[in-house]
Amino acid sequence: MEILSYVLEGALRHQDSMGNGSVIRPGDLQRMTAGTGVLHSEQNASDSAPVHFLQIWVQPDRQRLQPSYEQRAFPAAKERSGRLTLLGSRDGREGSVTIHQDVAFYSAVLETGNRVSLALAAGRHLWIQVARGAVRIDNETLNAGDGATLAGESTAHVEGTSSTEVLLFDLA
Repeated sequence: MEILSYVLEGALRHQDSMGNGSVIRPGDLQRMTAGTGVLHSEQNASDSAPVHFLQIWVQPDRQRLQPSYEQRAFPAAKERSGRLTLLGSRDGREGSVTIHQDVAFYSAVLETGNRVSLALAAGRHLWIQVARGAVRIDNETLNAGDGATLAGESTAHVEGTSSTEVLLFDLA
């Protein structure tokens, strides 16, 4: 599996059998390819503050990949405020982490009225996950924790209806 860890609040401590150890903070994306096998653990990095994170598992495009690890910071104010930022992709373009699958993973931090759009190639699908806040897609409102899929659309338009963090997955 391709295991993507994305922290929304607090800090998450990671350790694995490849010798990697890190703390993942809000706006960081960590990708670990479990591949032929790896032992790993995650735990709250704080004794007092809560941690809230999303872990997304993506089936890789081939089997028997060597285990690997990658982590990158995507600061909200600098890179993701009011626009889509590519966090993960098959080819690691634009400084994104490499995901061994035909997927492009984006994030945007939006305020009320901010709008982002993503063009979709024919045959592609979009999964939208609202990490916090609320968004409007066409006439539908999605709140924190909600997800939706779009298929057969050429463009997705996402509008913040509050202070929002939204994740978009462009999938084959």
